[in-house]
Amino acid sequence: MSFWAVIWDAIWWFLTIFVFVAYLMALFTIITDLFRDRKLNGFAKAIWFVFLIFLPFLTALVYLIARGGGMGERSAAQASAARAATNDYIREVAGTATPTDEIARAKQLLDAGAISADEFASLKRAALARTGA
Repeated sequence: MSFWAVIWDAIWWFLTIFVFVAYLMALFTIITDLFRDRKLNGFAKAIWFVFLIFLPFLTALVYLIARGGGMGERSAAQASAARAATNDYIREVAGTATPTDEIARAKQLLDAGAISADEFASLKRAALARTGA
């Protein structure tokens, strides 16, 4: 075999593998979207899934044409919900309480007898020091 024949064979294999991986990604994205869609009933999901098994390429093409816009909207909604949940969790864990909240909490502990007046004064100074007051 000549050098160029080997090169073209390698390019052909890379192209074939690329197309196959892209097809698998599209197929798994479609299956994920099927299960993510709450408006589509179970029977319709089963029909799409059966067609994806028996006529995968044609069904994937039809699905992308017919429901492609909704796929983007559902994906964006899920990403937005995940981002909001992450931000809520970070705010909860970070404890972004204001100095007023910290002083009020320390006052409750003082009134309950859990801390002494000196500890309350120390907590109050620390909370005020974080604001620069």
